[in-house]
Amino acid sequence: MTEISMLENPIWHALNTEQKGFRRGGDLAACYHPDVSRFAGLAVTSPEAFDQLGSVLAPDERVAFFTAAPLEVSSGWQVLRARPLEQMVCERLLIDDPGLELQLGTDDVPDMLALAAATEPGPFFPGTIRMGRYFGVRSEDGRLAAMAGERIRMTCHTEISAVCTDPAFRGRGLAKTLVAGLTARILSEGSLAFLHVKTENGAKGLYETLGFVVSRTVHLTVMARQQSRVV
Repeated sequence: MTEISMLENPIWHALNTEQKGFRRGGDLAACYHPDVSRFAGLAVTSPEAFDQLGSVLAPDERVAFFTAAPLEVSSGWQVLRARPLEQMVCERLLIDDPGLELQLGTDDVPDMLALAAATEPGPFFPGTIRMGRYFGVRSEDGRLAAMAGERIRMTCHTEISAVCTDPAFRGRGLAKTLVAGLTARILSEGSLAFLHVKTENGAKGLYETLGFVVSRTVHLTVMARQQSRVV
């Protein structure tokens, strides 16, 4: 697959390459286990693909997609949220690798969940840490002040996500250090670093100073199956 085609449909490619161990689904549609992520991907947009996806979901389970164009929803599904995001990529880090000292592990998950709930960097679940490497910064009193990690991983491409800082520790450059350190590691391994950001998010300027550039607009769609009404 070319770089462009993989980044236009990143979740599908991740679930069929580096993260196939988290996969539920078939040859047309797949999703992560729900304790890891709510993302899903389609090989093709068709009623058959949506049917295949629906067959592995719990009745009230929500799934989210990243697609190159607005997603055409099959009958029997309800869109809960839809918005464009900017996909940014980095081929060369513009600052020196700051080095990362604290890699987070399973014992840190309760603090990671609490920080994500307080700052809302995006969905974060008990098993999300299994998607890649996560690094953090703790304060002198032991609080998790900031974190960032790897989420969607496919052949030669790794997404940086869950970038967040406790409001009490903002303005200290913690997010910049974490994203720069992760980017340096990803690039040193021969992969392209990428991330997704809202256009209005002020962090976009931070990412640009590190060497990230906007490559395309992608569309986030969150949906669930429509529930049958009992007459």
